[in-house]
Amino acid sequence: MKTVGAFDAKTHLNELLRRASKGETIQITRRGVPMAKLTPPDTSEKQDAHSLAEAIRHLRKGATLGRISIRDLINEGRRY
Repeated sequence: MKTVGAFDAKTHLNELLRRASKGETIQITRRGVPMAKLTPPDTSEKQDAHSLAEAIRHLRKGATLGRISIRDLINEGRRY
């Protein structure tokens, strides 16, 4: 793990982000005291857009507003 001072981290943020996106972990310190850790994103939480859209469609199936229309809700919000 690489350690970088806060001033250098601010100055070279783009470079540090590029390195973190490639898998490197970078610790940011202020006067030698660790303040933050820049880590790569967790790839296990990523979902592709297609499967995410399918999940949303599945959740929306059967969901209704009853006898209220979307237009009625929009107009209700405009009263104030």
